[in-house]
Amino acid sequence: MTHPVLRVDEHSPLAPFEQVRDQLGDLIATGGLAEGERLPTVRGLATELGLAAGTVARAYKELEAAGLVTTRSRAGTVVAPQSQSSEVALRTAARAFATTVVDVGMDDQTALDAVRQALRAARTGTGS
Repeated sequence: MTHPVLRVDEHSPLAPFEQVRDQLGDLIATGGLAEGERLPTVRGLATELGLAAGTVARAYKELEAAGLVTTRSRAGTVVAPQSQSSEVALRTAARAFATTVVDVGMDDQTALDAVRQALRAARTGTGS
């Protein structure tokens, strides 16, 4: 089985499980991983990334809680049907925004204010 290359940045402010979760979530949302496609085993991916199996298991568990993957004992972990693509796109955009906020060192209140301003602009069509 071939799968997209995932990378864990040891210097990232995000925990390794968050990096794995976010990368897989983005791949699912953008079609890089298709519905029904099997993900690597927890142990296999952990070995490949140099992580503890529990770290990958936590990422998979969060992806499952978000409805992005399903886990069956014999079939392993597979990409779930993405019938709610707008919800998946929203979660992906929110994760990307949150990562940017953390990367630039912005505080939560400033980030939330920016989102509120962007929502007001989008609803009124003012663009700013």
